[in-house]
This record gives sequence, C-alpha cells and structure tokens, in this order.
Amino acid sequence: MNAGRTLATTGRVLTQIRHDPRTIALLLLVPTLLIGLVAWIFSDTPVFASIGPAMIALFPFIVMFLVTSIATLRERRTGTLERLLAMPLGRGDFLLGYTIAFGLLAVAQASIAVAFAVWVCGLEIDGSIGLLLLVAVMDAALGTTLGLLASAFARTEFQVVQFMPVLVFPQILLGGIFLPRDQLPEVLQAIGDWLPLSHAIDALNAVASGSDDTAAIWIDIGIIAAYAVGAVVLGSLTLRRRTP
Repeated sequence: MNAGRTLATTGRVLTQIRHDPRTIALLLLVPTLLIGLVAWIFSDTPVFASIGPAMIALFPFIVMFLVTSIATLRERRTGTLERLLAMPLGRGDFLLGYTIAFGLLAVAQASIAVAFAVWVCGLEIDGSIGLLLLVAVMDAALGTTLGLLASAFARTEFQVVQFMPVLVFPQILLGGIFLPRDQLPEVLQAIGDWLPLSHAIDALNAVASGSDDTAAIWIDIGIIAAYAVGAVVLGSLTLRRRTP
C-alpha cells in the first residue's frame, strides 16, 4: 500500500459525499434522530437511561454499515473500481482510503449522536464523555469496515441488504440489548461474547455507569479495533474488480 494513493482515495470519497446532501443527512442526522425517537418513546420511564448507551452503539453501526457497503459496491458496478485498479492503486489502498474517509465521517456522526443523547435527551453519563465518544467512534468505524467487507462479496445492493441478517442482526439480538447476555442460553451467550457489537455495548454501558474497571473498557476497545482491522484485511483479499 502507498500512503499517497490511500489519501488520494480518501479525498475523492469525501469530495463525492460532500456533493451528496442525502448521504450526509443519512450519515449525520438519522442515527441522532433515531436516538431521539427512542428517548421520546420512553420519556416517562427509566428505560432510556438503561438502553441509551446501547442505542449509541446500535444506530450509527447500522447506518455506517449500509452507507459504506452500498457506496463501495456502486464503485464496482459503475466500473470506477476497474479503472482505478488499472492504475497504480492496490485493493488495500482503495479499501483503506474508504475506511479513513468514512472513519472521519464516523467521528462527526458519533460526536453529534453522543452530544444529542447526553445534552438533549438527558442520558446520564457517570464516566468520561471523552471515553464514551471514543467507543462510539470505534463502533461506527466497525460498521464501516463490516460494510466494506460485505461489499466485497455482494453483487447488487439487494445482496448487501441480505448480508444484514448475517453480519448485523445476530449482533443486535445477542449483544445484550434486549436481554443481558448472562441470562441467555449458554450457547447463545458464548456466541454473543465473541461478537464485536457486544463489546461496544459493554464498553458504552461501563462508561455510562462510571465503572472503575477501565482496563476492561480498553480491552473491549481493542477487540473492536481488531475486528475492524480484520474486516479491512479480509475485504482487501476478496474484493473483486468488476461485478458480473
């Protein structure tokens, strides 16, 4: 990989997104609006206080997965990837450039979502807001890299959506949002403990509750980062130039 080519790809992606207001709105505003909707639904109950951190993990993760996977697939379907890879641009440069571009957007997205949840929706955070934001950014970046991985295998936008039951829904069901993982059947608990979104939810809950076990939080962040790097590497190895 070449740093100059990677950064050139990053700049190209950011320029494209800058001229697409609908994508910008989807990336930056939709997760925040969904968090606000959940807070509104449970406004007269203590429910949002317990599930709010999980919502900060869930909605940005899903949105980044969808937008990144569809945007990358569009590059293949329009022949842009074929033309780019005919130049001195490797698959790793392409995917890493996309990762950095959408990672920067993830920082903005997570910052808006966290600020809205805390200062507008009233989500109480007993721990560090900075650490909460870091976990939220890593979680959104995880959605980005899994979206890149899905786009490497999918042939159409419909197939990208079909990857959600495989890569996204099990993480939602087994991540501890609906039921604490220690109350799940033993096999499902073991599976849930290995899923990256579970670690994002655990870390956000720990920060929100003011947990003193910062080592565990940093371990969760490290696991999320490892999954993200693994998704980029696997995606670069399996990315096809052209979609049949």
